[in-house]
Amino acid sequence: MTVRTPSSRIRRVLAPLVLCAGLVAGLGACAADPDPDEGTNGVGMLPAPEIEREARAAADTAKSVRLAGTLVSKGGTFTLNMRLKQDGASGSVTTKNSTFELLRVGDALYLKADAGFWAHDGKGGEPTERDAEAADKLGGMYVKVPRDDPSYKQLRGFTDMGSLLDGLIGLHGEKVKGGRAQIGGVRAVEVKGGADGGGGVLDVALQGSPYPLRFARGGGGGMVTLSEWDKEFPLSEPSKEETVDYGKQLPRT
Repeated sequence: MTVRTPSSRIRRVLAPLVLCAGLVAGLGACAADPDPDEGTNGVGMLPAPEIEREARAAADTAKSVRLAGTLVSKGGTFTLNMRLKQDGASGSVTTKNSTFELLRVGDALYLKADAGFWAHDGKGGEPTERDAEAADKLGGMYVKVPRDDPSYKQLRGFTDMGSLLDGLIGLHGEKVKGGRAQIGGVRAVEVKGGADGGGGVLDVALQGSPYPLRFARGGGGGMVTLSEWDKEFPLSEPSKEETVDYGKQLPRT
């Protein structure tokens, strides 16, 4: 018969307790809050102004992006869904009364809408006979917008990646770092214009390049999401069968 010493008995009794304590300690470590910057690109550790600069720099060097959302201005509310790149764009613009498509390849700009869009006289009155004729001819076709037409510059603004991003992504007031979020499945850090975000709120990617992922304009000016950064997409002019050249100036709509 083996006689166990008191110390050996104590070790036997305490062994399960020591193991349990080790497991609890391990579980506690696992349950602790993870480092919010672990596995990120590191911009979340920067001061708010630097995060904004990094986001702008990433956007400036990008070749393409999808921009979707709603913008509010004195001229009304616009809903955009545009795929943009340096030499062109395609997508749609929706206003209070209509929806139309835009396609730009280089300097060639095309507008496509249904007959109802072209039937408007632009003044709220009943369409004239000429308006109706234009609507029948232009509805559902790509209409080339003449560069001398007053609407060319305005419509092109919806398709110009550089100027559109510059005009949209801008915080006002003191830059303040906000919380963390996931935008489209991508971890992001928030930068606010002012403590209350009244100068806009920008969400910047914490994974990969620090691209802007979402921007809420201050003063209820709308919100846009930015995705598919640097993803190539086809862009070509429509065929002659799909195109109407209206001349030097489009009908007023």
